[in-house]
Amino acid sequence: MLALRNIAKSFGGVQALDHVSFEVARGEIFALIGPNGAGKTTTFNMISGLLRPDMGEVSFDGQPIQALSPHRRARLEMARTFQHVQLVPDATVIENVMTGAHLLGRSGILGAILRLPKQRHEEARIRQAAIEALVQTDLAALANKRAGELAYGLQRRVELARAIAMHPKLLLLDEPAAGLNDAETDALGTLIRAIRDSGVTVLLVEHAMPLVMSISDRIAVLDFGRKIAEGSPADIRTNPAVIEAYLGVPDDEAFDA
Repeated sequence: MLALRNIAKSFGGVQALDHVSFEVARGEIFALIGPNGAGKTTTFNMISGLLRPDMGEVSFDGQPIQALSPHRRARLEMARTFQHVQLVPDATVIENVMTGAHLLGRSGILGAILRLPKQRHEEARIRQAAIEALVQTDLAALANKRAGELAYGLQRRVELARAIAMHPKLLLLDEPAAGLNDAETDALGTLIRAIRDSGVTVLLVEHAMPLVMSISDRIAVLDFGRKIAEGSPADIRTNPAVIEAYLGVPDDEAFDA
């Protein structure tokens, strides 16, 4: 579904990505891990269109996309969450989630102003998509609460609901477990697997190693902008280069902490 081929990106004299390549197969959970500064977020920004590579190719469903804007990539059914919560605190939970489904609409500004039948139909479709996303993320009971009144863990779940309301083919999750406690992280893992089982391919950037190891089908490891390993969780757990460069401690401590 997604392929990066020889992606390179530098900022001034800093080589953020150095000819990185990997492929994400349809229907899998693929994790991208590495220490801070390894190039993970830069890679995500290349995929979602916030940055363009200096060289190399990004393709989605067989189509080169490195020249496309973020909103055009979103229309290809690619959705993303961010490392930091970005909700409208004074809006309700369902209103926040409905913003994620706006690409389902086509009626435009005039239709919205005049409240034309087509626009009303699209608004109903968007609300229904938001309700389905809230049900899938166990947030339906909180639909009418203001997002800013929710606990942090629930706010992160609202962001996830907003992303899946787009009905994406590919879901990019940027550190979704950041700031969550152990119970919330376990519940997140269950939810991500359920999202994958519903037909959505997942690309995950995450520091919580127990989560990564428990839900990922395959993992790629970055260090100083280079890919140093790729394989199954079992392969990564015992890879000497990963243990030395990323973790610096024995593997039984590194991945179960």
